[in-house]
Amino acid sequence: MQIIVAPLKAQYIVQGVVTDSLTREPLPYTSVYLKGTTEGGMTDDKGAFSFKTYRPEARLVISAVGYQEYTRLIHPARGGRIMVTLAPTTYALDEVVVKPKRERYRKKDNPAVEFVRKMIEHRDDYSPDERDFWQRERYEKMTFAINNFDSLKQQKWLYRKFKFLTDYVDTSAVTGKPVLAVSNRELLATDYYRKSPHSEKQRVKARRQAGVDEMLSQQGMEQAISVTMTDVDIYQNNITLFTNKFVSPLSSLGPSFYKYYLMDTLTVAGKPCVDLTFVPFNSESFGFTGHLYVMLDSTYFVRRVMMNFPQKINLNFVDYMKIEQNFDRAEDGTRQLINESITTEFKLVDNSDGIYAKRDVYYRNYIYEPDDDALQAFRRPEKVIEGMDSSTHSDAYWDANRLAEVSKKETSVDKMMAQLRSYPVYYWTEKVLKVLFTGYIPAPKEKAPLFYIGMMNTTISGNALEGVRVRAGGMTTAWLNPHLFGRGYVAYGFRDERVKGLAELEYSFHRKKEYANEFPIHSLKLRYLSDVNQYGQHYLYTSQDNVFLALKRQKDDRIGYQRKAELTYTNEFHSGFSFQLTTRLRKDESSHLIPFVKQDDDKSFVKSISTSELELKLRYAPNEKFFQTQWNRFPVSLDAPVFTLTHTMAAKGVLGGDYTYHYTEAGFQKRFWFSAFGYTDVILKAGKVWNKVPFPLLIIPNANLSYTIQPESYSLMNAMEFMNDEYASWDVTYFLNGFLFNRIPLLKKLKWREVLSCRGIYGSLSDKNNPEFSEGLFAFPAGSTTMERTPYVEVGVGIENILKVLRVDYVWRLTYRNLPNIDKSGLRISLHMTF
Repeated sequence: MQIIVAPLKAQYIVQGVVTDSLTREPLPYTSVYLKGTTEGGMTDDKGAFSFKTYRPEARLVISAVGYQEYTRLIHPARGGRIMVTLAPTTYALDEVVVKPKRERYRKKDNPAVEFVRKMIEHRDDYSPDERDFWQRERYEKMTFAINNFDSLKQQKWLYRKFKFLTDYVDTSAVTGKPVLAVSNRELLATDYYRKSPHSEKQRVKARRQAGVDEMLSQQGMEQAISVTMTDVDIYQNNITLFTNKFVSPLSSLGPSFYKYYLMDTLTVAGKPCVDLTFVPFNSESFGFTGHLYVMLDSTYFVRRVMMNFPQKINLNFVDYMKIEQNFDRAEDGTRQLINESITTEFKLVDNSDGIYAKRDVYYRNYIYEPDDDALQAFRRPEKVIEGMDSSTHSDAYWDANRLAEVSKKETSVDKMMAQLRSYPVYYWTEKVLKVLFTGYIPAPKEKAPLFYIGMMNTTISGNALEGVRVRAGGMTTAWLNPHLFGRGYVAYGFRDERVKGLAELEYSFHRKKEYANEFPIHSLKLRYLSDVNQYGQHYLYTSQDNVFLALKRQKDDRIGYQRKAELTYTNEFHSGFSFQLTTRLRKDESSHLIPFVKQDDDKSFVKSISTSELELKLRYAPNEKFFQTQWNRFPVSLDAPVFTLTHTMAAKGVLGGDYTYHYTEAGFQKRFWFSAFGYTDVILKAGKVWNKVPFPLLIIPNANLSYTIQPESYSLMNAMEFMNDEYASWDVTYFLNGFLFNRIPLLKKLKWREVLSCRGIYGSLSDKNNPEFSEGLFAFPAGSTTMERTPYVEVGVGIENILKVLRVDYVWRLTYRNLPNIDKSGLRISLHMTF
């Protein structure tokens, strides 16, 4: 800590910066005051503080959780400069002497490194997961709050209308700052573990939630939280937090990633321990700084963990993060986690107070022999077993069953929200934000709506066939009927003057809480679609009517019409396996932009073709996690592998079908992590059409005509540029997480991150499906061609994390560069918000 004292009239300003004695990093939210007075304050997120005093002499006291208290007599009237750092310590300390060394760090012949290698070697010796079975009681509490909600903030225009908010202001036990809780979640559950066959279950006894995030899907929120602030296991090589993987201090890569220091012995909860301190070699890397308090015996048992992110880490929105865990031992030495806490301060923009978040989990009643409830849980297919009444328990129930005390203000979020919603300005603001977040308007009431109107971002769009296109739609909810759901839209094009639409009626065999597509789906759906068909532009992760795709790099004129009548049976299982069986009547209709002209002497025009199809889709995605919305699911983590297999068959003459054909497609998708070196998203697909068919039934690669970055589509390919009846494709994107830029002094301050991508398709067209060599087929539209023996390949180099939300790629087309009217390179952009 560097203290500078300067006189100002009759006052003196005491300034300083508090740092860690080992890491030399600033310590935020540290208490600084003059003993026996009310003068002082807290250090900011840079570890700095400043306050005024009239006293020419005083005793300065500096204290922080996990550090020895520092006390010294200072003389503000004299001026001067004092260098002080805080020494790490812990609760129930007997003695600690910190002697950080300045000499060059070496791994060879370093006793701390040898000690860590022994810990890594024995890290599974007393693991509860080595037991055949265990169960435990869990109480989990999650709080989100507006940070630093002091009197100055309360007077700002955003809050001063709601003066009652002061009644709900609490004080953070970690930072000491005033906070206003805006969301509170609680969970009571029993965790079960079985070694062989491996299985992990959780039986939810009670759950409740209140706060501003009620507008979002609760199933989706639970999944999102589970991959941001999840259970931490330091005994694994990697620790997953905030959708990223961080190198554990006990990782097998630890000695190459961290600097380790053996500090002096101390007492933790009455037991002698050695303080093993660790810091990453590169403070921008995805790791931790902190302390492991290890028992002084041959077991290498970790009694307590205290660690946080390095201050300079290249991580978005997380300004501060601290983890604390406490362990105990069973009679046979088995390691038992007693409690863990994750405290985080989020900031969307710099120089703001941001959001305070704290997740506390308490465990008790470890049992190592299964009882009847456990055996019954393992017989259930779902991983999380939860009754429909889990969220109906009274306050008295919660007071009697919590494993830890909570403050009254922590459990009053629901009352505060009720008061807020009584003000029209907040009520309508919340409604507008909900529409922006979800894309739907609830009707006829906000809570438990019977219908959703939307999606709103598809209301207006356009293309070369329809001109300006308007669309309106909606869907029913489980509050109207928990088993029967309707969904649809009506669209109109002002140029072609045709009405299009979708009508769906779905019966769910499971009772739903809100949406039809809640996991798991077990349903029978009747569907009719009459709309345009944009050949070679089937966006897989957004709607074709999305207004943000309206700006095109080329004219969007590869469009016809299509009608489909389908009956689909879908069944999803908790194992991650699902299947879908569909019978379909399909009619593809030509347009003046895409005419169906037979390649024969007469060059006759065909208005439409019909097929009667039967389709089977198999999908396996074990441990998949996704964010649930009203109309779709978005993965919150791509760590789970996804395998797909689809076969479609059609028979000529059946229900008016014009063609017999078979089409098979297989796919694979997964994210591969390289620890501190980033991760790679891989999507592989292959397919084949086995019969002679016209081009509407061939394989047409997806071209992305917008300036946005869209997965599984080609940024520089024209629509319908290539026709195939068999193909193999890849979409590989490597996110380096700043691995290179973090080593460049000027760039690392921007916290930009590197992205490399490669997309390609290797396809071919057999003679039987080529109108130049086979009669009875439709002539290809102008500009369409076949692939030679060379795959189509485009590569990109990009920068993400620009202003924390933007990704910009520059893409090059490597093959088929001599074709007319193509783009050989270009800039592409997308919103990419990630930690």
